Amino acid sequence: MKYDRIFSSESVGEGHPDKVADYISDSILDACLAQDRHSRVACETMVKSNTVFLAGEITTKARLNLDAVVRAAIDDIGYRTPADDDVFNANTVFVTNALTSQSPDIAQGVDARAAKGKKTSEQGAGDQGIIFGYATDETPEYMPAPVMFAHRLLRKLRDLRHGKKVPWLRPDCKSQVAVASRDGVPVHIENVVISTQHAPGVAHATIEKFCIEKVIHDVLPRELLSRRTQYLVNPTGKFVTGGPHGDAGLTGRKIIVDTYGGAGRHGGGAFSGKDPSKVDRSAAYMCRWVAKHVVAARLARRCELQVAYAIGHPHPTSIYVDTFGTGALGDATIAEAVRKVFSFKPSDIITQLNLLRPIYRRSTHYGHFTKPDLPWEKLTRLTALKNAARALQ
Repeated sequence: MKYDRIFSSESVGEGHPDKVADYISDSILDACLAQDRHSRVACETMVKSNTVFLAGEITTKARLNLDAVVRAAIDDIGYRTPADDDVFNANTVFVTNALTSQSPDIAQGVDARAAKGKKTSEQGAGDQGIIFGYATDETPEYMPAPVMFAHRLLRKLRDLRHGKKVPWLRPDCKSQVAVASRDGVPVHIENVVISTQHAPGVAHATIEKFCIEKVIHDVLPRELLSRRTQYLVNPTGKFVTGGPHGDAGLTGRKIIVDTYGGAGRHGGGAFSGKDPSKVDRSAAYMCRWVAKHVVAARLARRCELQVAYAIGHPHPTSIYVDTFGTGALGDATIAEAVRKVFSFKPSDIITQLNLLRPIYRRSTHYGHFTKPDLPWEKLTRLTALKNAARALQ
């Protein structure tokens, strides 16, 4: 069988050290926003062995017990007692705090007030940035199939572990799925990789059988699997030492997992630990929201937006729409319809998506997109976009 392409994407579980760091950073952000919706937060976390190191800049009126926030986040993930991991767990980690307040030079650019050298008194972008958003009709979630399949595998592992149905499962895990497509439609899964941390003494054959029968066959489309599909489960043969015990973790090091699995472009800015004045995060959510509307409105089968910003400036410096030849209208026409319905000013993004809320821990794991309760996934302006596009025809 001939394919147009075979494309692979990966996901990582909540116990992966980089995701532990992301979750701690987003937990601190949410704790700040819960008390002070105007908090400015850029929180970076590093985890290794029995240590959590916090760095970055926070300006807030919130009164926090950061040590308690960190330990609660680690406990949520499942690193609770020495029985789970003999080094990294919520009860015994050492927390080092090197957070400072936000630079006043940045603050004057972001704040909605006049300042010497600033050309307007409007709220500006918290940094310069090139931001992308993407959507495709490959899946019901308007996401690329490879990354969605990789996320589904690990969400299933998470549910089984938190439900205590498989006592030997541990928090750290990764997945990877290679999907063959023809004319942009997934037609076959070439291979599936799952690496899951496990308790000592569990036979590799037991783990392999469980992952194939209870995870892969349970969540991946059966019509895309065949005898030719290759399954690689814990391919090193053993995965007992995991999490921050086995590897260092850093905030913002899984940006492709967080977005489109490499199928859509990425401007390079990470999300976790950043309040919505940072366009790295808020504008990426905005671009995803708009791209999803374009595909859901059937203006295109695939859509990618690029929006660029200058620090302290209240308007995007450029907006670009690419439908890769799948558009029902020309890309320039779709872009014009988008501009009529959506505002990409940093202050307007925050208002349109109601972002000054403690909602960010919900976004951390298994991709920042597709969770239906998050505002950038809701198709609230579908009729308006269709009408705008119709008026331009």
